[in-house]
Amino acid sequence: MPTPPPTSPIPQFRVGHGYDLHRLESGGTHPLLLAGIELPHEHRIVAHSDGDTLYHAVTDALLGALAQPDIGRLFPDNDPANDGRDSADFVRAAMGRVRDAGFAVANLDCTVILQRPRLAEARDAIRANLARLLEVEVAQVNVKGKSGEHLGPVGEARAVEVHAVVLLVRLPGPQT
Repeated sequence: MPTPPPTSPIPQFRVGHGYDLHRLESGGTHPLLLAGIELPHEHRIVAHSDGDTLYHAVTDALLGALAQPDIGRLFPDNDPANDGRDSADFVRAAMGRVRDAGFAVANLDCTVILQRPRLAEARDAIRANLARLLEVEVAQVNVKGKSGEHLGPVGEARAVEVHAVVLLVRLPGPQT
């Protein structure tokens, strides 16, 4: 049965949630990166791209807000072009879709769950990198650090987990 045409205008605001989790292992393939900032850790990320868990969650939040395919469908892990790829590329591609749809980022709120290290020293640089890619002011980007309270893989320092929520606002002008 065909989908009926929409009966309401494009909404003024759109919200997206993104999530990612990566293992940390002694034989991992990449250093622990969050928004392009390398954090000291005794283990390394296991990933096909550079494994930047924060950029991955933000990418999915942006795509989710637009009801578009997720990061795994757009950048499959079995595509050799994505092997070791800079995850900032994924955010840039998602932002291209945001602009093309006539939206801009209003704000981003992220929670990074990581037993160690603490994010305090890197938080400002992480926020600045995210703001640059999202084309917003640093004041529009929040990054919170939480520990795993020594529970499960995150609490045992064997994984990093990130949640990201983004609010998009429709820009004035013709809508696509």
